[in-house]
Amino acid sequence: MRRFLTASVLVLGLAACTPHTGGAAPSPSASPSDRTNIVFVLTDDLAMNLVQYMPHVQALAKAGTSFANYTVTDSLCCPSRSSLFTGKYPHNTGVFTNGGVDGGMAMFNRRGNQKSTFAVDLHRAGYRTAFMGKYLNGYQPKDRQIPPGWDEWDTGGNAYAEFNYNMNENGQVRHYGETPADYLTDVVSGKASAFITSSARSGKPFMIEVATFAPHAPYTPAPRDANAFPGLTAPRGKAYDQLPENPPKWLAGRTPLTAEEKGQIDVAFRKRVQAVQSVDRMLASLRQTLTDEGVADRTVVIFNSDNGYHMGDYRLMPGKQTAFDTDIHVPLIAAGPGIPAGATVAQPAENIDLRPTFDEITGVTPPSDVDGRSLLPLLRGESPDDWRSTALIEHHGPDFDPTDPDRPRKHAGNPTTYEALRTPDFTYVEYADGGREYYDRRTDPNEMHNTIAELPTDQASRLHATLAAVKGCRGEAACTTAATF
Repeated sequence: MRRFLTASVLVLGLAACTPHTGGAAPSPSASPSDRTNIVFVLTDDLAMNLVQYMPHVQALAKAGTSFANYTVTDSLCCPSRSSLFTGKYPHNTGVFTNGGVDGGMAMFNRRGNQKSTFAVDLHRAGYRTAFMGKYLNGYQPKDRQIPPGWDEWDTGGNAYAEFNYNMNENGQVRHYGETPADYLTDVVSGKASAFITSSARSGKPFMIEVATFAPHAPYTPAPRDANAFPGLTAPRGKAYDQLPENPPKWLAGRTPLTAEEKGQIDVAFRKRVQAVQSVDRMLASLRQTLTDEGVADRTVVIFNSDNGYHMGDYRLMPGKQTAFDTDIHVPLIAAGPGIPAGATVAQPAENIDLRPTFDEITGVTPPSDVDGRSLLPLLRGESPDDWRSTALIEHHGPDFDPTDPDRPRKHAGNPTTYEALRTPDFTYVEYADGGREYYDRRTDPNEMHNTIAELPTDQASRLHATLAAVKGCRGEAACTTAATF
């Protein structure tokens, strides 16, 4: 990372500071007012098919760069967010589910992950840091816990309904009710803009993560959006109400959707589109605040989702946790100083890459046990020869935890434990029950033809060996090598 930081400074307008390991202070020669700020918007369950209804997200893409092959390490909230905070795969965070013996915030903390996150890195580097919205599954505001690294903390617990929730506001628990002013996305939007304003006026560099609960079920829209998009129905793509050829065991017995189920899916999709309108307005408001405060030209704005969502695809009711693209492939868009406008990156990227990206933007060298790699070379339009060929997905299942807000409902899909590789060209899956899948997405973008039985023996063996290597790797160098073939 030290080798190309200087280029990052020149091209992306980053702080001219010496990179440092373990959070040591940057060079005194770096002017705080010249260092690059970060505004990171993370949504909950926002699938690719919702972006078309978000004009301000589309405007961000036109102003910046999108990643065409960005994948989460698991299509489930807590393991995905754990990878994002730490830059590590689930097999290194120890977080595979939303709770129980192998997941949730309790496991995240038990493994010591909270002590090594991008927040800790940036705080030690002199950044003013803020977190607002949804943290990890199992977080309760009443416990008044504030993880290391955060200067501003405004976080809810089980606040999916967007009304009647509690929030830990810097150690004080506040209850919000049912008035339009209590709508959660709008509340965090206002707090985020206020943080940007105060940080800009203080002269300190800042990083903020705004993590919305929207559009997670029950898909509650802001009151002003409750009647928007009348008559809108869910997309009817080629996978809608269809099974792939040679489906995995957990899916094979799924019968066609009933008329009632299709109606429920349509209502849910319309509510999801309504719910993301407030997220879209929030993004516009944050960008306007950056402009008003005169810091837009030295701030990177990033839009992302923790996982995708299927709705009728493969005969499944609304849900996630599968290895299909509907669930694991989500938006990642970045705009800011030096980032090309309207560009698209084709190389595989994952949520493990965000921590080292944030670190390099702010002049930090990540710890050696971080599995991800900074995306800044790709954002500069470079194509490193040694970039990984594939992304890794790791999932533990099935999920029968009655306390889990993401526990699959009836017919929503509840796969058994699996690991998968996703490249720009194909998806390969191995299940704990012995099942395997291979989808050539160049000719089968909807993943309808599982051709694992047609693969040559040497190719199947190579895929198995690569998957085994990646799911056991640790650290950026080893994981990049394992994921390159």
